[in-house]
Amino acid sequence: MLKRNTLKLIAVSALSAGAVAILAACSPDAAKLRGVDITGADYARDFQLTDHNGQVRSLQDFRGKVVVVFFGFTQCPDVCPTSMQELAEVKQQLGADADRLQGIFITVDPERDQLGMLKAYMGNFDPTFLALRPTPEQLPALAKDFKIYYKKVEGKTPTSYSMDHSAGSYLYDPAGRLRVYHRYGSGVAALTDDVRTLLLPAR
Repeated sequence: MLKRNTLKLIAVSALSAGAVAILAACSPDAAKLRGVDITGADYARDFQLTDHNGQVRSLQDFRGKVVVVFFGFTQCPDVCPTSMQELAEVKQQLGADADRLQGIFITVDPERDQLGMLKAYMGNFDPTFLALRPTPEQLPALAKDFKIYYKKVEGKTPTSYSMDHSAGSYLYDPAGRLRVYHRYGSGVAALTDDVRTLLLPAR
């Protein structure tokens, strides 16, 4: 079952990325970016969500940094922890520029993922990464704006359900502009290269 769900998540992510790949030809950095170049996309431009410390956050808070946004949930068995661990490795690869990367994890399971749980979850990867929790009322509109998929998969008990969801990462440049989409499984090297590219001074 887990293998089937993982394949489904990858397929959903690939479809999402493919829908915007046509934008890549319009970007001056297309030849340098290893993910899907979505520069100029008219969606996923911002958020107003509570972080695991209880503070309302938006992209404006992270100006000057490359922001990597991933949607998932804390009880995800494989895709989510793998993605967050890879992002932590990217930060290590950046060396002196490590502080210019901001990892953001947005839960698609606000019913179970309360703030304390999200804070503990981020502690498994990097203490500077932030988890954001949309309310159950905010989540549908947020998912529509970011063009991500999520669906509850019922379990044997009311609290043992799982969540199918898109498995990819959005990259924003230091000016807060959406630039790149990385499919799940792109790897640490490709993600590191694109973060470094986005950190270069604007030409």
